[in-house]
Amino acid sequence: MDFSIKTLDAKTSVTAAKTGVLVVGVFENRKLTQAAQALDKSGAISDALKSGDITGKPGSTLLLRGVAGVAAERVLLIGLGADEEIIDKSFSSATQGAVRALATVGAADALVALPLDKIKGRDAAWAIRALVLAARDNNYRSDVLKSKKDPAPTGVKKIAVAVSTAATATAKTGLAEAVALANGMELSKDLANLPGNICTPTYLANSAKKLAKEYKLGVEVLDRKQLEALKMGSFLSVTNGSDEPPKFIVLKHLGGKSKDAPIVLVGKGITFDTGGISLKPGAGMDEMKYDMCGAASVLGTFRAIAELQLKLNVIGVIPTCENMPSGRATKPGDIVTSMSGQTIEVLNTDAEGRLILCDALTYVERFKPAAVVDIATLTGACVVALGHHNTGLFTREDDAHDQLAADLLAAGKTSGDTAWRMPVQDVYQEQLKSNFADIANIGGQPAGSVTAACFLERFTKKYTWAHLDIAGTAWRGGATKGASGRPVPLLTTFLLNEAKKSQKARA
Repeated sequence: MDFSIKTLDAKTSVTAAKTGVLVVGVFENRKLTQAAQALDKSGAISDALKSGDITGKPGSTLLLRGVAGVAAERVLLIGLGADEEIIDKSFSSATQGAVRALATVGAADALVALPLDKIKGRDAAWAIRALVLAARDNNYRSDVLKSKKDPAPTGVKKIAVAVSTAATATAKTGLAEAVALANGMELSKDLANLPGNICTPTYLANSAKKLAKEYKLGVEVLDRKQLEALKMGSFLSVTNGSDEPPKFIVLKHLGGKSKDAPIVLVGKGITFDTGGISLKPGAGMDEMKYDMCGAASVLGTFRAIAELQLKLNVIGVIPTCENMPSGRATKPGDIVTSMSGQTIEVLNTDAEGRLILCDALTYVERFKPAAVVDIATLTGACVVALGHHNTGLFTREDDAHDQLAADLLAAGKTSGDTAWRMPVQDVYQEQLKSNFADIANIGGQPAGSVTAACFLERFTKKYTWAHLDIAGTAWRGGATKGASGRPVPLLTTFLLNEAKKSQKARA
């Protein structure tokens, strides 16, 4: 699907715009947006509202043909809600309703003339992003492995967004960011939706190499011998039961100044998680192909920032392997030594994500990072705590970490990919005590997502760090099973904001 910006000024009015479908908004109180008013010379739109053909509720639609005095072949009315002060939830519903309707009409192109600058607490760039993501999500198909493909999307293939002359430059920047974000989310979803017999650690490594080649990124993939030389005993303990070789992927987007400390993203890449010897129940285990969504989100974010040529130094680190049971597999009660030298009693082999992440978090010390954010489908406990709406955000409590948390939360709010801050406090560390090692890998059922974060925190003392638990937000189960592409929007928006801050500091 192609997107563009169309400038409408005094010489190019909305009534004269030639397009297959012209999209305008209406309200529940029977009022019309400015664009809808301009089209209503014959009273056709007002009559539709009065008759109840369209309610004006968010996402409601009505298609009109042959509206007198309008050059467009069709006019699509979209409900924006009760008030002329549009709220973001109503606008999101409106965009979703619009793209569904546009997918069913017999037109090749559409012009969207909605009041992008009238959304409470949001700007036009946010509105354009909402439209682009809704359209791309509606067109997304996960049928790459089907012998008979799903029906191809029909309807509109080109969408232009109408803006004023004054808003054109800002809108074009916003559109470029929106398309790059959609591309990043699509890569993340494509990787996550693949089955574990295809998306292996080697497949992820090759995907990273392909991405690096396309966008001229730095890339390095470490194999078992190199991981053994680095003494990553914790990471390697998870790989013992699998025949698939582990990989440790390092991606580098060096768009900032050479002296600038990088931001590091660390993504958990368990390409299939059986639980190991602590075997998971069989029901729903197929969804454990999604245990690499942290890795997929890092690759998706790198696709987005590379496409935007972001002026910021960003490093991505992905430890990836399978967690399988076999005669070689790590057993409950085994003790392993991490890269940091800390010993870990493995009380539950299904708490493996923290075992691969802790060595990755030690490895990234060499980059002297400005900040490190790890992303992982880490705990079912986070789903119990926050459901499927918010990602769990964990950081220490001090000025630097409070600022990092605030920046991540703000990026989540801006992008609609929201997070909620959870505690990381010493009192929870008591649950991780071991009689036989420096630390146990689980702390019992109470506050399970918190103790998992507290485990990781022990390996992050040398830099500013945050942990994102995406177990509840990275994919949907059941009949609508599929990856969501989260938290690519949060991460990309966070990095865009950091790049803007960096440029402002230099100015």
